[in-house]
Amino acid sequence: MRIEGRTSREVVDSIERAVHAGMMAPGDVVPSVRSLASQLKISSATVAAAYRELRNRGVLIGSVGKDTRISMRPPLASRLGDALPEGVRDLSDGNPDPRLLPSLHDAAQACRFEQFRYGDATLLPGMAQLATRQFPEFDLREDQVCLASGAMDGVERVLTAWLKPGDVVCVEDPCYTGVLDLIRALGLRPLPVAVDERGPLPDSLGKALRTRVDACIFTPRAHNPTSAAVDAERAAGLGNVLKHHPEVPVVENDHAGPVAGHSYHGLVPGRRNWVAIRSVSKSLGPDLRLSFLAGDVMTISRVEGRQRLGAGWVSHILQGLVLHLLSDAGVRRLVAKADRTYTRRRKDFVAELAARSVQAVGRSGLNVMVPVPEESSTLRLLQDRGWLVRAGESHRLHSPPFVRVTISSLDAEDAAELAADFETALHPGRRSHLA
Repeated sequence: MRIEGRTSREVVDSIERAVHAGMMAPGDVVPSVRSLASQLKISSATVAAAYRELRNRGVLIGSVGKDTRISMRPPLASRLGDALPEGVRDLSDGNPDPRLLPSLHDAAQACRFEQFRYGDATLLPGMAQLATRQFPEFDLREDQVCLASGAMDGVERVLTAWLKPGDVVCVEDPCYTGVLDLIRALGLRPLPVAVDERGPLPDSLGKALRTRVDACIFTPRAHNPTSAAVDAERAAGLGNVLKHHPEVPVVENDHAGPVAGHSYHGLVPGRRNWVAIRSVSKSLGPDLRLSFLAGDVMTISRVEGRQRLGAGWVSHILQGLVLHLLSDAGVRRLVAKADRTYTRRRKDFVAELAARSVQAVGRSGLNVMVPVPEESSTLRLLQDRGWLVRAGESHRLHSPPFVRVTISSLDAEDAAELAADFETALHPGRRSHLA
C-alpha cells in the first residue's frame, strides 16, 4: 500500500489504516525516513516525527542501523486473522489444556448471582481474604491486595501507576511479547536483561541498573517464552543486586501460579515499591479475566483508585465464579493434577529432543524453548510436517534465535513425533537412531 500524508498526523493515520486493513503485515519493512520524505515531497523531520510516534505506540519497531518494521503485534484491533492450515496442529498459542480446566457451566450453576449497583462494594465478601491467601509467601493486610482483569491488565495498571512516557523498564531478554508490546504502546523503553534457565542473570541486571532505570518486570517462574524459573540461589544473587537500588520499583508477573511446575522464589520482599501478580487464567481458564495483585499499600491504592475511574471494578460475576472454584476441593485437586501433567509433558518432550541431540529448555510452565539457527526456515519445515510453533523474534531484543513450543496438550506419542520432526528440521540428512 502507498503511504500518504502531508503532515506527521496524516502519515501516522495512513500507516495505521494499512496495518488495520492487513495491507501492511507484521514484520513488513517501511521506507526509510529519507525515502518516504522524498516520495511524499515533505520534510524528513515530518516523517521522523510520524515514525517516532508510531514507535512510541508500539506500531513500529527498529533501531539505529536496522530496518524499521511493523511490530509483530501492533496495538491495533483487527478482525483479520490467518486460518490454521488444514492438518496442522497449533502448538504456538500458549493455552492451557482444556481437558485440565474445571467446568465453568457447573460452577455457574452452583453460584447465586445478584445485581450490583454503582457505588456498591467493589469486592465480594471474602474476596479480599481469598486474595491474601493467594500469596502465602507474604504477610499481607487486606489493603495490600486488589484485583485486575488478568495478568497483563495488572501489569499495565502498575506501570501506569509508576511511570510516564519515556521511562525505562528492565525486562528479560527474551521476554513475553505481551510485555514488550505493552511497554512500547505506553511509550516506555525496554532495557534487556539476559536470562538463562534460572531467570535473569545478576551481572546483566547489575549492568542495566547502573544506567537510568525506572522499573523492572520479571517472571519468577513459568517464564514465557524460555520456561525459566528462579531458584533460591539465583533469587539471592538478584536480591543482592537489587538492594543497591531500593528506589527502583519491581513487578513480578507470576502468571501461572499453581500450575507453574516450580516453587516460587521472589525478588520483591522488602522493597519500597513492589507488586506480585497471580492470574487464574492458566489454572481455571483464560476467559476468567481475573488476577490477584499484592503490593505496597500506596501502589495498590493507586491501581485500585485508577481502576475505579475507568472500568470501575472487576465483574462480580467473575469474582463469584473464582470464589466458588477456589473453594472447591475437587477443583483444587484438578489444578494439582494439571501442574503434575504439564511438568511430565514438559520433561518428556525435552527428553525426546535430547535423545535426538536437539537442545531445549523446559524448566517450568507450559512452554519449551528450542534454540535454532534460523527461525523462519524452522517454522516452515515444521509446518510442512503438520506443526505450528511460535517464532522467537517478537520476544527478542538482543538474544539469539529460537522457537517456542506450547506443550500443555502434547501427549507422549505426539512429543516423540514432534521431536523427530525437529531433528529432521535442524539436522537435515541425519537418520534418527530412534527411527
